[in-house]
Amino acid sequence: MPVDAPAPPTPRAVVPQHRRTIARRGSVFLSRHPRLRLSLLLSAPLFWLGLVYVAALAALLITALWTVDSFTGQISQTWTLDNIVAVLTGSLYQTVTLRTVGVALLVTIIDIVIALPIAFYMAKVASPSAQRILVIAILMPLWASYLVKAYAWRSVLSQGGIFEWLVSPFGGHSPGYGLPATIITLSYLWLPYVILPIYAGLERVPDSLLEASGDLGGGTWATLRLVVLPMIWPAIIAGSIFSFSLSLGDYITVNIVGGANQMLGNLVYTNVGAANNLPLAAAIALIPILIIFAYLAAVRRTGALNNL
Repeated sequence: MPVDAPAPPTPRAVVPQHRRTIARRGSVFLSRHPRLRLSLLLSAPLFWLGLVYVAALAALLITALWTVDSFTGQISQTWTLDNIVAVLTGSLYQTVTLRTVGVALLVTIIDIVIALPIAFYMAKVASPSAQRILVIAILMPLWASYLVKAYAWRSVLSQGGIFEWLVSPFGGHSPGYGLPATIITLSYLWLPYVILPIYAGLERVPDSLLEASGDLGGGTWATLRLVVLPMIWPAIIAGSIFSFSLSLGDYITVNIVGGANQMLGNLVYTNVGAANNLPLAAAIALIPILIIFAYLAAVRRTGALNNL
């Protein structure tokens, strides 16, 4: 019986030697210094943020310190506080500021009141498939043009429009154009931005807490007030930041459905365009910026910024 010949030895695999290139040396160095790696990773977006946002704010502040020559209409780069003093002390600017803040607060309150039951149903009642459908339905208005939605509400709220046709059998009438129409339109425009943060906050509330509250005798309203509301309060404030800030800086909706009313954005637009007074417009634009900074500083400790 023939004997099988032994198998030839398997050749050893040759391990390629990596070349010590500059890129490889840099990669090894960065792997040993994670803080430096993070700094380099964030350098580009931070540079862009500083260039576009911080530098723009600085330019806005500097522009507010300039004046416009009353004879030539040219901007004089002589620094003065006249524009800022005029904005802070002028009765027109004080009235428009109070009106703008009031409209923004009303829009925020209305959106929160509407968003809470919708978000609760989406997060705790609806089935998973219904949740997806509702999220799509909430996001669908964001796909439409801002101007289309604003002009659609102009048509709805006009005399003889759809709103008047619906309420006239009950003795009602359309509010027409003015501050009520502005509040209604802005509430509709920013409602999705309030629903989504609250919905995300409610999803993080464990169902076991709701069941435990019911087992311990807590009613529906007691559970919502004592268990759910404290846990979703940061999410509510996060949604309010969107609606409040967007309403504070809006001027297009007021031009479309606001009638003769003005907000801070309208004053900025008028001074940039018709009045050709860029320094005064920059001084007016500082008002909503300061209000937003104050609001963000007030809500920072609530953890709302983590829900944005």
